[in-house]
Amino acid sequence: MALAITAGQAGDAAACEAVIPRIRGHLRRRQIRAVILQPSDQVGHPPGFDADTYKQRNTVERCINRLKQWRGLATRTDKLAIAYQAALHLAAILIWAGR
Repeated sequence: MALAITAGQAGDAAACEAVIPRIRGHLRRRQIRAVILQPSDQVGHPPGFDADTYKQRNTVERCINRLKQWRGLATRTDKLAIAYQAALHLAAILIWAGR
């Protein structure tokens, strides 16, 4: 699992633009098939799409929802990114440990 923190109200879009091409390249090199269909307007050959795996993608969504059960993570009220990142890591560790 990788966790990335963006500045203030930047949301996910800034990190997404930088990360998605690297993730797709990494998956292609490892010959891992796509779970979410690549948009047709993107350059390059679309990766193979596995409909059964796409149905199982809710595992990631459930993980994000579990992280959001922590009020501080859901509302992002921390003033410092380091404090938010620490809470994110703590929550992820506790989820991973089954607590």
